[in-house]
Amino acid sequence: MASFIIEGGHKLQGEIQPQGAKNEALQVLCATLLTSEPVRIKNIPNIADVNNQIQLLSEIGVRISTNAPGDYTFQADNVNLDYLRSDEFLTRCSHLRGSVMFLGPLLARYGSACVSRPGGDQIGRRRLDTHFLGFKKLGADFIYDKKRGVFDIKTEGLKGSYMLLDEASVTGTANIIMAAVFAQGTTTIYNAACEPYLQQLCLLLNNMGAKISGIASNRLTIEGVTSLHGAEHTILPDMIEVGSFIGMAAMCGSGVRIKNTGYDQLGIIPYTFRRLGIEVRHEGDDIFIPEQEHYEIDSFIDGSFMTLADAPWPGLTPDLLSVLLVVATQAKGSVLIHQKMFESRLFFVDKLIDMGAQIILCDPHRAVVVGHDKRMPLHGGRMTSPDIRAGIALLIAAMSAQGISQIDNIGQIDRGYQNIEGRLNALGAHITRVKG
Repeated sequence: MASFIIEGGHKLQGEIQPQGAKNEALQVLCATLLTSEPVRIKNIPNIADVNNQIQLLSEIGVRISTNAPGDYTFQADNVNLDYLRSDEFLTRCSHLRGSVMFLGPLLARYGSACVSRPGGDQIGRRRLDTHFLGFKKLGADFIYDKKRGVFDIKTEGLKGSYMLLDEASVTGTANIIMAAVFAQGTTTIYNAACEPYLQQLCLLLNNMGAKISGIASNRLTIEGVTSLHGAEHTILPDMIEVGSFIGMAAMCGSGVRIKNTGYDQLGIIPYTFRRLGIEVRHEGDDIFIPEQEHYEIDSFIDGSFMTLADAPWPGLTPDLLSVLLVVATQAKGSVLIHQKMFESRLFFVDKLIDMGAQIILCDPHRAVVVGHDKRMPLHGGRMTSPDIRAGIALLIAAMSAQGISQIDNIGQIDRGYQNIEGRLNALGAHITRVKG
C-alpha cells in the first residue's frame, strides 16, 4: 500500500490546471454503450476510478482507441452479453461504484442487465433505491440476490412514464435518463439532479440523437427514440479539484493561479470560500488566489454563527466540505460544518485534532471548527486516507503543517486526483510517494 511523505511549510506558487471532471467522465463513458457507432470523448482524467471504468468497458467488448492523452474513441458494436453475467464481471463491478451506471444503457439497448452491488468510498450508506424505482416506472423488473449481492434487471420493452424521484440522486438520475432515451413515449423526471455533469450527459445524448429538454432544471422531459448515433464530447474541468486547489492556495500559497476552471459552472463554490474570508479573484476563466496572511470567517447578516452545509445542486457539493473544514482550522473565527448527505464523512477529523486543530465533533453530521488566525498551526502526523475527499483534505493539512507527515492508503486519493504529487511539487510542495 503506497503512502505520501509530506514535508510541510513550503509555499505554493505558480499555475495549475484542473483535470477533467471525474463524475462526468464516469457518466459519459457509460453513455457510449447506447450506440454501435464511435463516440469520441476528450479531456478524460487519468485517475484510477476512470481508468478502471475504461478497462471494464474494454472487457465487455467495447473497442477503445487512443487519439491523444485523455482523448479516446469508444465503439460498442460487439458487446459480449455472456461476459456481462459472468462471475468475473460481477466481481469487477463490486470494486467500482461507477459500474452501477452500466444498468441504464444495457437495459435500454439489450433489455437486461446484471451488476453486483458496487463499491466505492466508505462514507456511509449510499442506497440504490432511486435507480431501481425509476427503472420500474419505465417497465422493468428486477431481482436482488442478497446472498450474492447481485442485481438482475430485465424488461420486455421500456415505456415512458412520469416519475417523482425520492431523492435528487446524481447517479440515479443519470441511470434513468440513459434508460429512458429508448423508452417508448415520453418520460418526465421530476426532482431530477441537475449538476453541470448531468447537464453535460444530457447534451452528449442529444448530440447522439436523443430528445431531452429541461436541461439544467430539476424537471427533465425525454422523448424516446429508437437509436442513437456517434458524437464527440469534451468533459468539463473538475469543480471538486478546482475547490481543492482554492483550499490549498489559501492555506499554503503565495500566489496561485488556477487555469481554465470552467468558472461559470462552479456555482456556489467560489462564494463559499469567500465566506471563509478567502480572497478569490475571478480573472477570465481563471481563478487567482493571492497569499492569504489572514482570513476571517463571515457571520450571517443578522450576526449569527456561520454554518456551511451541503445540499443538492445548486447547493454546496458535499465533496468539498472536507476541504472547507481544513481551511477553516487556520481562519479567524468559528464555523459549523454540517454534512447532511452522508453520515461518515466527518470521522476523519480526529486526525486533524491529533495535528492540533481545534474541532468539536458534535455527531456524525456536524463539526464546529474554531480557528485561531494561524496562531495555532497544525503539526505533522501519521494518518490514513479513508476516502477520496478526506484524503485530499488531509494532504492539504499536511502541506500546511509544521514538520513531516505521512498519509497511508493514498490509493484512495489516486482514485480522484491525477498525478497529484507531481502537479503540486511543480508549485513548490515537498511530497514523496513511497511504496508500502
